Amino acid sequence: MAETFSHGTVHVAGEDMQAALLADEEALALWQALTPLARNEYICWVDDAKRAPTREKRIARTVESLLEGKRRPCCWPGCIHRTDKAPSKWQRDNLLKEK
Repeated sequence: MAETFSHGTVHVAGEDMQAALLADEEALALWQALTPLARNEYICWVDDAKRAPTREKRIARTVESLLEGKRRPCCWPGCIHRTDKAPSKWQRDNLLKEK
């Protein structure tokens, strides 16, 4: 098992997400093998949940997705919090207006 838990480029995984990944050795190994940008997308997707039940479902889905070989969350337009690249036109038009 890894000595340290790897986070994203912008986001830090919450304790609940870390616990779920640490509880599954295979999922944790897959998580650690992701690029920092890929980890960031999963963390941003989980953190974007407005309600605790949705967050819990997204954390469970993250573990399932990793075990299925998926390297990014499905249907996620991407993190709007990154400072190394400007948000896409779609993100500006649809996500940033809401924030």
